[in-house]
Amino acid sequence: MDQLSFYSAEAREPAIADLAGMLCGPGQAVGFGRGTAARLSVVVDAEWRARALVEACAERGVDAQLGRSDEGHPLVRTAFRADLTGLAATWLRGAVKSVPPGYVPDGAALRIWALTAGSAEPGGYRLGLDPHAPGTHAPLAAALLGCGLPTKAVGPRAGGPALRVTGRRRLARLAELVGPTPDGAIERTWPLVS
Repeated sequence: MDQLSFYSAEAREPAIADLAGMLCGPGQAVGFGRGTAARLSVVVDAEWRARALVEACAERGVDAQLGRSDEGHPLVRTAFRADLTGLAATWLRGAVKSVPPGYVPDGAALRIWALTAGSAEPGGYRLGLDPHAPGTHAPLAAALLGCGLPTKAVGPRAGGPALRVTGRRRLARLAELVGPTPDGAIERTWPLVS
C-alpha cells in the first residue's frame, strides 16, 4: 500500500492559497479598489488545462470563467473577489509579480502549477515560468528545492522559461506530490512514475 505524503495534493482540503500555483507559472494577479478585491487570470496552451483550472478554482469556492485571449488561446479568469486579496497581496510588490519570501509550494500548489504550465519530456518534467516576470525564476527554483525538488533552469532558446526536474527519484517525488493525472489531460503532460 502506498503511503500518502503529508505534502501531496490530496493530503488536505483545497484552499484558496493553492491557487498560487497559477502564479508560479504565467498566471497574473491584479488588485482593485485599494486592496479590497483581486482577480487571477492565466492564458494556457490547451483546453483541458483551462477546464481543469476552472474546476480547481471551483473546488476552492472561486468561480472562474473560461474565455479566449486576444491571440485566441484559452484564458481562465476569476471575477474580482475580496477573498483573493490576501493571495494577490503576498504575490505582488506594487504591480510586479514577486515570489513571497520563504515560499515553498505544497502538493496542491504544485498540482495547479502543473495544470497551468507543466509538461513531460524524455527523462524529465518541466514546470513553465512567467516570461514576463523573470525576477520570479530564481526564487521559484529555491522554493522547489525547499520541497525536495532540485531543478535546472531552461532558457527561452530551449523552449523555456521553465524549471526542469530530472532523475527517477525526483520525478517520483513530483508525481507523488501532484497526484493522479487529471481528467482530460494528455498523458505526456503529467508527471508519471516510471
